[in-house]
Amino acid sequence: MKTLLIQFRNTISQKEIPQFRGAIIHTMNDADILFHNHEDEKFRYAYPLIQYKQINKCAAILCVDEGTEAIGEFFSNCNFDVSIGSKAMNLQIKSVKAYQTLVQIWNERFHYSISKWLPLNQENYQQYRQLESLTDKYAMLEKILVGNILSFTKGVNIHLDSQVICKITDIDKPYSINYKGIKMIAFNASFISNVSLPDYLGLGKGVSLGNGIVLSDNIK
Repeated sequence: MKTLLIQFRNTISQKEIPQFRGAIIHTMNDADILFHNHEDEKFRYAYPLIQYKQINKCAAILCVDEGTEAIGEFFSNCNFDVSIGSKAMNLQIKSVKAYQTLVQIWNERFHYSISKWLPLNQENYQQYRQLESLTDKYAMLEKILVGNILSFTKGVNIHLDSQVICKITDIDKPYSINYKGIKMIAFNASFISNVSLPDYLGLGKGVSLGNGIVLSDNIK
């Protein structure tokens, strides 16, 4: 699977990622649906193939699969003068890196970190709170993480022919973030899995706006 990571020199805050996304879309007259996931006032529920992020405090875009082709629309426009909130900004590209990852199940285990991960919704949050032991909470989060990986692979038409394994090895204290006006619980965690995943990929909720960023150990 192909991914393309575009990193800018411009610093943005986590709260400015939605405005950064809007600024990119605004540079194009009729942006491809992959840039905004909306069509005819309906939401595209498939896995986001263009993801807006903050990496090392700077703006970034990760393009996944078909998104690597769609991003050419942004580059061909050549209008890098944007407004992020009340700030006028000239986007300056720091690097453009293309990657190919063989996404599949292996006999070995891969070590990852995941940051700003949003695994819980209103329903399963109450279930999570009622669990008394850390073991049970880890097991629930691991099951959700497996589901997040399967949602990703399904979204890019990759079929995994064996059971996906995820084990959380460390997790920080959960914290609250605001996502689309709703307060949600976020986690930073380390985990191992038998699935090879691209670096900077998003898993869980809100991945189009920089949540759930996955990094392998060799990137940290």
